[in-house]
Amino acid sequence: MSAAWRQALDEGPMSRFQWRAIALCVLLNTLDGFDVLVMSFTGRAVSGQWSLDSGTLGLLLSSGLAGMALGALLIAPRADRIGRRPVILAGLITAAVGMTASSASQNWEQLALLRLLTGVGIGAVLACSNVIAGEFASRRWRGLAVSLNSTGYAIGATVGGLSSVALIDHHGWRSVFLAGGLGTVLVIPLAYFFLPESLEFLCTRKPARALERVNALARRMGHAELTELPEVRDREQAAGFRALLSRGLLRSTLVLWGAFFLVMAAFYFVTSWTPTLLVEAGMSSSQGLTGGTLLNVGGIFGTALLGTLAARFALTGVLRGYLFAAGALVVAFAASTDTLVLAFCLGAVIGVAVNGCVAGLYALTPAVYSTELRATGVGAAIGVGRVGAILAPSAAGWLLDAGATPRALYVSTGVVFAAAGLLLFVMRSRTGTPRFAAPAQPSAVQH
Repeated sequence: MSAAWRQALDEGPMSRFQWRAIALCVLLNTLDGFDVLVMSFTGRAVSGQWSLDSGTLGLLLSSGLAGMALGALLIAPRADRIGRRPVILAGLITAAVGMTASSASQNWEQLALLRLLTGVGIGAVLACSNVIAGEFASRRWRGLAVSLNSTGYAIGATVGGLSSVALIDHHGWRSVFLAGGLGTVLVIPLAYFFLPESLEFLCTRKPARALERVNALARRMGHAELTELPEVRDREQAAGFRALLSRGLLRSTLVLWGAFFLVMAAFYFVTSWTPTLLVEAGMSSSQGLTGGTLLNVGGIFGTALLGTLAARFALTGVLRGYLFAAGALVVAFAASTDTLVLAFCLGAVIGVAVNGCVAGLYALTPAVYSTELRATGVGAAIGVGRVGAILAPSAAGWLLDAGATPRALYVSTGVVFAAAGLLLFVMRSRTGTPRFAAPAQPSAVQH
């Protein structure tokens, strides 16, 4: 994309078309939030029906996250070659099949495999939708746009928690999976007809009819049309995982991978196990689901607040504040489970912090990589994060079977959040403290 046109997009006002594209990405993430965390809300009922121990339930909680890692690492990078839009559509179809078939699973092994398949689709969608949301936003609103995607994720998880209470009571746990699958099916036509392709991809990779497609998008955004696509420098043609570890990007890539690993491990322990552990602490099943739902209600506000702060202050500093706050709140939560009201209040506030931590990482990552590496870079960071996400729920199950207490697990999780905050001190902006760097050059963050 030419420098003049990139500047027009970065500095110009946001059109209704751009906001609609971002809103559709938020809707995709809403579905993903429901699909990813459905296992945490149905875990107690599934465990009761098939008499599963904590270790096996931990494997079920991790199977969807393992699929997300595969989707982010193996499928999302293809978006840098064939486009973001087709990868998102393929991911939605895969997730719809996995969710719908999960409602008919006959044993935990079948359910684990289907959760793996669902996760593959979700991992591809999450990586690419965050990239599209960031690219169609102006510089001022880019942090908010990517953070709103995470807000959609929290909304979907909240809807999943609220609907699970009613659906499980009246129709059993299978109905929750069926509802998620049908909801995903309904969104596929919306994505097919209304989701735009990435402008950066069209200008860089130049697929068939690229100039015509770029100018069609330009007209809808109120920008001048191009007479020809800009030349792409030779170095921009080389994309792949090895480029992420090149001399100029090595430091930033390793910091991002470490932060993603720690935050995802802590986040998915909290969101996956909280409903079950609250029941273990003496609450009823409905109270456990309510506690888990409050985490996601808080997440709606936490991600929106982070986006607002990112439009005014340096994103890295805001994210560090979220990480330290999350660590302190999780430790406080560990001591509050004996008091219902206090536990619920802290659960909502924890939701604000932990969901904001994930939203901040999603918002920060596209700013590190240039166009031809962006989906690969985001997908790789998410994939590494999923390793932590996979290990945490399973490890928690094994530790519980070995005699560990829920309180000890929450305290350890608080330490993990704080460690991620310390790690981000390694990443400093070259140009001071920008509110949110445009994801146009890999040098936006010091390496």
